[in-house]
Amino acid sequence: MSVVVIPARYESSRLPGKPLAKIGGVPMVLRTAERCMKSSADRVIVVTDDIRVLDACAAADGLECSMSDPAIPSGTDRVAKVAKFIEDDIVINVQGDEPFIDPELIDALIAELRADAGLNMVTACTLFEDGEDTGNPNAVKVVFGADGNALYFSRLPIPYDRDGSGVQRYRHIGIYGFRKDFLLKFSSMEPGRLENTEKLEQLRAMEAGEKIRVVVTGYKPVSVDTAEDLIKAEEYLKRLGNG
Repeated sequence: MSVVVIPARYESSRLPGKPLAKIGGVPMVLRTAERCMKSSADRVIVVTDDIRVLDACAAADGLECSMSDPAIPSGTDRVAKVAKFIEDDIVINVQGDEPFIDPELIDALIAELRADAGLNMVTACTLFEDGEDTGNPNAVKVVFGADGNALYFSRLPIPYDRDGSGVQRYRHIGIYGFRKDFLLKFSSMEPGRLENTEKLEQLRAMEAGEKIRVVVTGYKPVSVDTAEDLIKAEEYLKRLGNG
């Protein structure tokens, strides 16, 4: 059994009330949930720290919602708190600010975990397009080996093109798939040196010796972190013909 859990924290320094910010008249968290419900996951659960988000989700048919402590430090920790009380073996963590998340990408992460019994964690990346700023520290880069497992994640543009001959770089997408037992273990682990340096929590798993499978996708995230991003999301929706 598989479940998608969407952490949706109400407070945001850059976009207050972010989960309920409307895109095409629909709260962003509901747009995210609707996309997730088109995947093959057996359940979709929104976990939030605010009753207003809970009430908005309660109106959506087939969508589950749970409250969590506002003091929980991260989205992954919020997902882990929910995972303690569910029986599903595969847990997919989808951020609540991904209103156009590709259901097929969720399916791909589930498929990776089902196909490899020794795999505990999987994530995704997409190729940077020409003209995109690979030097932007907010666009996390990932390099991976021939086996598809991550070698490193960084805010710097890796790999370094020493000879200037041209190099493909991949942008990490912040969606994760976990085996439930590993998610609970991961959430209880102390951040390591690399995580504290780069401020990337996936490095906690790598520093502890855990492999992370990386799925390459053509999906280009339209994440919403600011009011400007919200305007871009509205424009994107109109280009899709749903505005």
